[in-house]
Amino acid sequence: MKKRDIIFILLVVLFFLPFFISNTVYDFYTTYNHNHGMIMAFIKFAILATLGEVIGLRIKTGQYYKDGFGIIPRAIYWGFFGLTIKMAFIIFATGVPNFLQYLGLNEATTIMKQPLSAQKVLVSFSISTLMNLIYAPVLMTAHKITDTHIVEHKGEVRALFAPINVRKIITTMDWDVQWNFVFKKTIPLFWIPAHTITFLLPVDFQVLFAAMLGIILGVLLSIAAVMGKKKNN
Repeated sequence: MKKRDIIFILLVVLFFLPFFISNTVYDFYTTYNHNHGMIMAFIKFAILATLGEVIGLRIKTGQYYKDGFGIIPRAIYWGFFGLTIKMAFIIFATGVPNFLQYLGLNEATTIMKQPLSAQKVLVSFSISTLMNLIYAPVLMTAHKITDTHIVEHKGEVRALFAPINVRKIITTMDWDVQWNFVFKKTIPLFWIPAHTITFLLPVDFQVLFAAMLGIILGVLLSIAAVMGKKKNN
């Protein structure tokens, strides 16, 4: 481990430490998070998912920052993605239990408020599975498009205001890596199990846990980028 890695870890620890050692900070967070879930979804993903991309950059290049990376536009885009993730959590956590009850699983709509049980895990797994099969590919593709857009604009803030050439980007994407790694491997092997745990958590902590998983997402996407680069070479 190099000196820069130790400094990076210490900075991350110092940033999150107040939430663990100060009841005042923690109580403020939980209260504000409960009352302003969408705002906090934006903030949490802007910080944590971008942190994941920074770690991913370290994996790819050996550096935590380089010219053209564009931390600010990445954070803003992740903030907006966070809003859609919070929306998806509400939609699927509400709709899937109703669908399961329609299929005959009695109490599916109330079981998530009950103690841990096999049925509760089944409902949580169902929510996670449908959300990741229906919503996650859209999110991952949208992220790839915005990521490419940021790179094309050299990481400058103007990338937030310039029109995104979706047609050009989506037709030149490496769909082999996108399908065979990002979709086929990370969704069933990581995201569905991980979000099964997410939906077993109290509602106020679900988006925070998902945002923390965003750190892992940044690493996975970096691995995908490395795979695509090796294939092209």
